[in-house]
Amino acid sequence: DKQQREYYLREQLRAIQKELGEGSAEAAVATEMRQKVEDAQMPEEVKAKALVQVERLEQQHPFSPEIGVIRGYLEWLTELPWAVETEDRLDLAAAAEVLDADHYGLEKVKERILEFIAVRKLAGDRLRAPILCFVGPPGVGKTSLGRSIARAIGRNYVRMSLGGVRDEAEIRGHRRTYVGAMPGRVIKAVRDAKSRNPVLVFDEIDKVGSDTFRGDPSSALLEVLDPEQNTTFSDHYLEVPFDLSKVIFITTANLLEPIPPALRDRMEVIEVSGYTEVEKLAIARQFLLPKALDGHGLTADQLQVTDEALRRMIREFTEESGVRNLEREIGSLCRKVARRLAGDDPPTSIDVDAPGLDGFLGVPRYEFGLAEEQDEVGVATGAAVTSVGGDLLSIETIVMEGKGDLVLTGQLGDVMQESARAALSYARSRAIAYGLEPGFFDRRNIHVHIPAGAIPKDGPSAGITMATALVSALTGRKVRKDVAMTGEITLRGKVLPVGGLREKTVAAHRGGIKTFLLPRRNAKDLSELPIVVREGMELIQVDNLDEVLAVALVPANTEEAEARTRSLQVA
Repeated sequence: DKQQREYYLREQLRAIQKELGEGSAEAAVATEMRQKVEDAQMPEEVKAKALVQVERLEQQHPFSPEIGVIRGYLEWLTELPWAVETEDRLDLAAAAEVLDADHYGLEKVKERILEFIAVRKLAGDRLRAPILCFVGPPGVGKTSLGRSIARAIGRNYVRMSLGGVRDEAEIRGHRRTYVGAMPGRVIKAVRDAKSRNPVLVFDEIDKVGSDTFRGDPSSALLEVLDPEQNTTFSDHYLEVPFDLSKVIFITTANLLEPIPPALRDRMEVIEVSGYTEVEKLAIARQFLLPKALDGHGLTADQLQVTDEALRRMIREFTEESGVRNLEREIGSLCRKVARRLAGDDPPTSIDVDAPGLDGFLGVPRYEFGLAEEQDEVGVATGAAVTSVGGDLLSIETIVMEGKGDLVLTGQLGDVMQESARAALSYARSRAIAYGLEPGFFDRRNIHVHIPAGAIPKDGPSAGITMATALVSALTGRKVRKDVAMTGEITLRGKVLPVGGLREKTVAAHRGGIKTFLLPRRNAKDLSELPIVVREGMELIQVDNLDEVLAVALVPANTEEAEARTRSLQVA
């Protein structure tokens, strides 16, 4: 039939070409591939395997489907940068200048990169490339840090997003027995980087999924991110070892908890906390506003924004740890100004100050915690960590007739409710010292409320704040309006350390607080606080509740306090 006739003719053609000394098309392709294998500078064991595949390609029948498979495999092998490296830029001053030009603040990250460059300068290739994990809220610059680090060191940059990845083959590739098989995304990224020592960013590593049938990608990442194993990383498609030890791996995540412990242990975790108001103002002035002006065809002479306007934009038009929404608001302002300047009879320039911001951006959408307006009885100011940084919260306490019940409102979690009970137990144990008669608590109900009742609240750090508000309500002594505090309380009145001190102190400074009380065992965290916070507030370390009350409560007006105590007891 026709197929047999074509096969017979092609065999005759091959015989004639052989007689004439001409090679077949398959032989030409095999010769080209053999030359590519020689030029790729592969390790000897990889080269030997590649040459075996070249010989298979040469022996294939012209119509064999294996030709495409073998050729695709050889192309992947020859395109990988087996011996191609970029030379690191080991100038510390130049690297620091690049990092500072791209990002404001983030001193921990910058210091770690400069340390790597310094050690690399002294130790050479003996230093293993770091495997870093940047953890922090959205919009603080974690992903763009990878590009900045690559530019500072002088390496190629490649990024791959892991958000929603559910298939292990995305990391390790498919075996060549499958139709349409390809290498995993790690090998693809190295090929695209065109060097074997790039900066490779795994974005959103905390959002990797898993599937019952397709495996767990986070388990496949264990080999990639382990310095002891990634020297011989084996992709299922290539089935030859590739050295990933020279790659600088950088992973980013919003939360650390979803990352499996085994994977977390292989990475050096660096927390990238949210920006303070001072840092946001500097970022807006130095980076965001010039970028927005350039993108909207405006000049600095046409639109001038005061620092007070930017500060009000940060406080009342955005609520975030990063600066993404701030960038959007600045863009919105630039669009409004561009429309005016592009209209009939445009002004030469537009100045935007804080009061005039409403005319461009509309009604303010957010408000932030402020210090109380006056000293009050039974109201103490605490600080909390939120999803967008920190905020102040007022804790209100009243004492009324009842049967000894403790009422807690404001959507308090279990831990916070236990802190309130511990504070009450401490106060009851000190009833005589506070001038309360025996049985006083049995005839009174105590109500503790934390405003913003629609927002769930939990955690032990409001313990001393609730205790202060409670003692104030019982003794009639007012709480100072310019004092905020944080700390866990025990039944003995001890003050235990808490987390999130940076966010809490920044919120207190923004709200006009002058004195901030913190556990003495949190003294180690003071060095991480912004300078503006350390210089703008009095930070007092305390060990027990008596020290807290001595600072937080206004000195007693004897007659007023005794009158209040008598009224409570008579009632």
